[in-house]
Amino acid sequence: MADSDRSDRLAGTYFDAAIELLRQVRDEEGERITAAGRLIADTVVAGGRVFSFGAGHSSLPAQDTVYRAGGLAIMNLLSVPGVVGVDVRPATLGSALERVDGLAAAVLDTSPLKAGDVLVIISLSGRNALPVEMAMNARALGIKVIGVTSVAYATATKSRHASGGFLKDHCDLVLDSRIPVGDAELTLPGIDAPFAPASTVVTSAIMQAVVATAAGTLAERGIDPPLLRSGNVDGGHDWNARVMGDYADRIFYRT
Repeated sequence: MADSDRSDRLAGTYFDAAIELLRQVRDEEGERITAAGRLIADTVVAGGRVFSFGAGHSSLPAQDTVYRAGGLAIMNLLSVPGVVGVDVRPATLGSALERVDGLAAAVLDTSPLKAGDVLVIISLSGRNALPVEMAMNARALGIKVIGVTSVAYATATKSRHASGGFLKDHCDLVLDSRIPVGDAELTLPGIDAPFAPASTVVTSAIMQAVVATAAGTLAERGIDPPLLRSGNVDGGHDWNARVMGDYADRIFYRT
């Protein structure tokens, strides 16, 4: 097969791999995703708050749930300077901060999170000190923790936390993204490294499925879910202003 023929098929091969991962998550994690959505709905009903956190590229699915059209207005991002996002310079600093012991405790102590709230922690490997300690300390404070991670890493790698544990070991609920170790779906002769990661696609889908379940559960209980509309449709800004006003005590991205 000519090189051009191989490269022409890569896009389709990648889509097939991502679709297969999504199917696995749908079929094998569906019950836990439903449970996670219901836990968020329970928290909303009880007057609690909801936060999501991820470091590096794992922050992207967390950010994808915050202040967006079709999403719940009460989803907040737990921000850690230098860690959330990939805009820090140098980019390697973010990876280094994930391995710093004690950082999670300082973040939680200065955050709005309190007992009865929900914290979604996203970490593909679940092996670094920051997500592990974040989960441990949050639960010690009475915060419910939902972990979104690839459980495969716990059998193929070693924890970087002093306890030897992974994120999955310190959560009330674990959602397995089923992403293979290394997060790359494609290989090709002549290319030494595997390429084409799928973790953002799959983990973002998991997060949106959880949010959708939470919204549907609230509606089933007779509660109008605090959903945001697109600011690019007529009336969207007025709608959002009303929703955010109604839930102002649970929204922390406006100040």
